[in-house]
Amino acid sequence: MISIDFNGKTALVTGGGQGLGAATLRRLIEAGARVAINYLPDADGANKARAETLAAELGDRAATFPGDVRDLGQMERLFDEVEAAWGKLDFAINNAGLLRDRTIRKMDTDDWRDVLETNLTGVFHVCKTAAERLADGGRIVNVGSISGAAGFFGQGNYAAAKAGVGGLTRVLSRELAPRRITVNAVAPGVVLTEMGKSIPEKARARMLEQIPLGRFGEAREIADVIVWLCSDLAAYVTGQTVHVNGGWWPAG
Repeated sequence: MISIDFNGKTALVTGGGQGLGAATLRRLIEAGARVAINYLPDADGANKARAETLAAELGDRAATFPGDVRDLGQMERLFDEVEAAWGKLDFAINNAGLLRDRTIRKMDTDDWRDVLETNLTGVFHVCKTAAERLADGGRIVNVGSISGAAGFFGQGNYAAAKAGVGGLTRVLSRELAPRRITVNAVAPGVVLTEMGKSIPEKARARMLEQIPLGRFGEAREIADVIVWLCSDLAAYVTGQTVHVNGGWWPAG
């Protein structure tokens, strides 16, 4: 019988209050893990409220932890807090991200910097901290994107960041292999989370025409691959970017 049992394991999911992060947290809980729900503190408290609502739904094996992935010091503090609450972390899942879509001609340096700082530098901060703190045999899973391979129109910043995530994943997999820590990335196609729904309807229709399975992905389907990569079933998988896109490949 094949099963995934994360009893006694602790997982951190950045940007976990909604969308893919929330779906991943639900799957981790179902597998028996304790989960740390990271959220970005915001002025109106909306992110905190979403994270706390999700934690209440998930029960006593879930707790919320504020922290901005763009700040290394905050990530170090976040790991301290999770370890104080539950001991050593086993899984770190880099899910936090944002979009600022514009053509290169219209993109300003703030658009570029904001996306790179969250979607690439933020991943580096979490990976750097996790490399020192994860238990031996742990897992790092980074969320990439089909855009990192396809280079979608108007996503120069986002595509560059996600392509960088793939490179960082491959390097770190080599560096952490002696401790049996695997490092992989998942590259979703279009998934109709809040981020996916922000894509203009006409653009989504054109994308749908290119997907052999004839539909967009669901957050839980991406989450299932993340959970698999965290499990012993994927113990010999490292340095990989797993594309989960309904057959939309080669993408364009």
